[in-house]
Amino acid sequence: MEVKTSLLDNMIGVGDMVLLEPLTEDSFLENLKNRFDHNEIYTYIGSVVISLNPYRSLPIYTPEKVEEYRNRNFYELSPHIFALADEAYRSLRDQDKDQCILITGESGAGKTEASKLVMSYVAAVCGKGQEVNKVKEQLLQSNPVLEAFGNAKTVRNDNSSRFGKYMDIEFDFKGDPLGGVISNYLLEKSRVVKQPRGERNFHIFYQLLSGSSDDTLKKLKLDRDVGKYNYLSLDSAVVSGLDDAANFRTVRNAMQIVGFMEDEMQSVLELVAAVLKLGNIEFKPESRCNGIDESRVKDKNDLKEMCELLGIEQSVLERAFSYRTVEAKMEKVSTTLNVAQAYYARDALAKNLYSRLFSWLITRINGSIKAQAKTRHKVMGVLDIYGFEIFEDNSFEQFIINYCNEKLQQIFIELTLREEQEEYIREGIEWTNIEYFNNAIICDLIENNKNGILAMLDEECLRPGTVTDETFLDKLNTVCAEHQHFESRLSKNSKFLTDHSLPHNCFRIQHYAGKVLYGVESFVDKNNDLLYRDLSQAMYKANHSLIKQLFPEGNPAKVNLKRPPTAGFQFKASVGTLMGNLQTKNPNYIRCIKPNDKKASHVFTESLVRHQLRYLGLMENVRVRRAGYAFRQPYEPCLERYKMLCKKTWPHWRGPAREGVEVLLTDLQVPAEEFSYGRSKIFIRNPRTLFFLEEKRKQCLEDLATLIQKIYRGWKCRSHFLLLKKSQIVVAAWYRRYSQQKKYQKIKSATTVVQSYARGWQARKLLRELKYQKRCEEAATTIAAYWHGTQARRELRRLKEEARRNHAVAVIWAFWQGLKVRREYRKFFRANAGKKIYNFTIQRIMQKYFVGLKNNMPSMSPVDKSWPARPYLFLDGAHAALRRIFHLWRCKKYRSQFTEEKKAVYEEKLEASELFKDKKALYPSSVSQPFKGDYLEINKNPKFQKLNSALDDKVLLADVVSKINRANGKGSARIFLLTKKSVVLADQKTGQVKASVVLSDLASVSVSTQTDGFFALRLKEGTASAVKGDFLLSSEHLIEIITKLHRVGAANADKEKINVDISDEFLVQFKHDKVCVKFIQGSPKNGNNASCKRKNNRLLEVSVPNTPSTPSTP
Repeated sequence: MEVKTSLLDNMIGVGDMVLLEPLTEDSFLENLKNRFDHNEIYTYIGSVVISLNPYRSLPIYTPEKVEEYRNRNFYELSPHIFALADEAYRSLRDQDKDQCILITGESGAGKTEASKLVMSYVAAVCGKGQEVNKVKEQLLQSNPVLEAFGNAKTVRNDNSSRFGKYMDIEFDFKGDPLGGVISNYLLEKSRVVKQPRGERNFHIFYQLLSGSSDDTLKKLKLDRDVGKYNYLSLDSAVVSGLDDAANFRTVRNAMQIVGFMEDEMQSVLELVAAVLKLGNIEFKPESRCNGIDESRVKDKNDLKEMCELLGIEQSVLERAFSYRTVEAKMEKVSTTLNVAQAYYARDALAKNLYSRLFSWLITRINGSIKAQAKTRHKVMGVLDIYGFEIFEDNSFEQFIINYCNEKLQQIFIELTLREEQEEYIREGIEWTNIEYFNNAIICDLIENNKNGILAMLDEECLRPGTVTDETFLDKLNTVCAEHQHFESRLSKNSKFLTDHSLPHNCFRIQHYAGKVLYGVESFVDKNNDLLYRDLSQAMYKANHSLIKQLFPEGNPAKVNLKRPPTAGFQFKASVGTLMGNLQTKNPNYIRCIKPNDKKASHVFTESLVRHQLRYLGLMENVRVRRAGYAFRQPYEPCLERYKMLCKKTWPHWRGPAREGVEVLLTDLQVPAEEFSYGRSKIFIRNPRTLFFLEEKRKQCLEDLATLIQKIYRGWKCRSHFLLLKKSQIVVAAWYRRYSQQKKYQKIKSATTVVQSYARGWQARKLLRELKYQKRCEEAATTIAAYWHGTQARRELRRLKEEARRNHAVAVIWAFWQGLKVRREYRKFFRANAGKKIYNFTIQRIMQKYFVGLKNNMPSMSPVDKSWPARPYLFLDGAHAALRRIFHLWRCKKYRSQFTEEKKAVYEEKLEASELFKDKKALYPSSVSQPFKGDYLEINKNPKFQKLNSALDDKVLLADVVSKINRANGKGSARIFLLTKKSVVLADQKTGQVKASVVLSDLASVSVSTQTDGFFALRLKEGTASAVKGDFLLSSEHLIEIITKLHRVGAANADKEKINVDISDEFLVQFKHDKVCVKFIQGSPKNGNNASCKRKNNRLLEVSVPNTPSTPSTP
């Protein structure tokens, strides 16, 4: 038999309040508490789900639970929010019915979490795919963004929604999500500027300060300290269990997933920062000459930073806080604002700025998640809106919220009754009218277009003259005094005509959930929601792109003198639209209840829950549900569940399910008035009948369990006996086999022993025979060996005797031959002994000389002049020749290590030695200095790029020299460039070429013998370069310049060799005159440097400092 679970199986308390018996408020409360204590937080009222906030995590939302409730009948499993979500989703997907899920309850009851669970379940059970997953992710990630900007910590809830949210999720024909549209209702924007004690502002302010990086805060001109901002309360800045920094990262990530661009996120954060800065702006009074008080900004630093964030001129916004312009037809009147009015304008701007930013966020999110396809979509709406609120001080916000809940209660009753009536008609059951409290009279009291409270509030706001909260209350007392659900101190329905506990500035409304006392203070201001036009126009002038979108009425080209709609009028219109939307959809209800005010788990406060039961109208909901039939069920599951109660239907019923149910109920003798047969369902009027069936089923299940146990025990005993019998046969067979194996092993062992003894005797006999035969053979061998040994020894003695005789003859012959040889050698030795001894001695001396030379070889350095001493005089020539050969060889080895560049340097140094050694006193100091050539790095220096491009050949030398002026003997700096073809002189500062001399026009170069750096370039007469005469120059690298000039001249075969004249007195041609340059030793004025001085028109005298003589350097 297939066993299915049911709502009625293993039930703790009663899972469906419709079946509660007896039905009283106490039993209702006791049943909720019993289930709550056993972690059963969900209970049904028919198709309505009651959800108690457990204030802790429960393991009932896992993926396994999702699969458990997927595609299951609503009453098939224990109550759960997933069952309602699955029922709504399957109705939308399979029956093409638009659905709406209405989630209500007071703050802290878990409405926001319930809406998240519904959306996560729908996302989990719908289709898969890249595009579908993207849409699901965007829909889910819109929640963190809206929670950050629309939720706040209150005394009742750490994450309280301070706005109403309705989301339409759109699906295609397969049930896959396509997108969604979010609507918001009445953001509590007054929280921006003021929060009650123990509560916080909206989450985003604290998240921004805690989670932003230091760079971000610096850009936003913010400080991380919450205490520096007037709009943020300090007593609840940190909430236990709430990580603002981590939540801020989550919000930024969610905004990216939803589709916000980086610049859009930055703009949003700038506006949030601007609201914080706006709260720090303070005003001081200032009296004018006419006696009128006006306001001025105290510290303009926060105003300046706010204006910089929004791109507004500081003077424009400052004037908007100090003056108000009123336009009437063609006239404009500008009035000053006192301090109180300035603070009101500041707070109004902050509230409007944040409220409009929130509306823009929702519009932006809708643009990202909206379905793109134009075809008709299936829609599931999720409504998460504030519950009924009764506080100690109830103001305009509570009045609007409770009006919305009145409308929801009205539509709840209407849709519940309509659903009941439609089901009865569909099943062919006679419909009976059900009496219930209709709260339409309360809704009419609030929303009537003529005499409604909202209409009178709007009329009072628009009325000319002095308008106050007291005049509004007087009007209510005049118009609504006769209404049975309205009470005030002056109304006829008040029971407190002599009791002063009902204040003069309050009125009371009898709502469906109880009486609520409203204070009229700020009703008019909050309904007006007035923002001065000057502030709107100042905001529109901002350079911030988002600000212009938020304040379109500030556009001077579109000035509208018509008064904007009031907050009450707007909310009434929004509620009307919402009600019309809900009327077109199949409703599903989730009623959220808060078990305690301490936010603690396992705590159930009966008085608090009882209060919520009353104002949620749950008892009335149960009565409406039970007014007709308390329980209904399709025939098939009903027959499947109770068929064991009748022998005719047990174990299988072969006919139609309805006939089986009829047979079952007839057999059980259930009274006919207790049930009715519908077309597809059985309707049971009283829960007692259902419990009677359940009790009979439970008893029958126990009997069936006993029968099953009896049959099972019999089967188990017989199976055990058969197993024992089979085992005995197997054991006997195994034993007999074992016994025979043991007997065979004994016989086999005895046979083996006899065989071993017989084989042993035979083996020992054979061994004795073999040993005797072996001894005989060994004896014969031994005798033969002794005989052969005797024979061998005899032969050996004979051979030894013969050998001794032969050796004696040989020795005697050798001595005789030696004697003859020695006699002959004495004659020969006397003639050649001296020459041989001489040659031998010479060879030994040479060998010793070369070995010593090898061991004392000098280093491989060419400048090392050491050489081993000569040991003998006769080796003088060879010693000098070897020294020369070794020096040439190591010089060759040293040269082989040179690169081409190094060879060129040494060649230049060698040529400089040939030119100046022992001729120029400056030469020894230049030997150790390498010839660098390009001292100016002319190819790399961008300063000389133009000069370098003007040269045709490669620059061989570039240096700064001094050109001597013949008029006064002073020098001017010039750049000296040497190429293969010419010498170029250029200006050091500008790089402009002053003179260019072709090398073929150069006759000679003249220098002195002193340590100076003067040299004269003497040009050939008649050449183009000689027009201005010769050049007298001075350089620190004189040796290198003259050497390179000489080498370049020698390298060119077509040019004559440049002569170098070294003399302390030479002639230089300056234009048409020849001047003598004379070098003398003295003490120049400029210290150690040589100086040139003009003596007369024909003489230039160069003073060279006295220097000690320097030894010549090779």
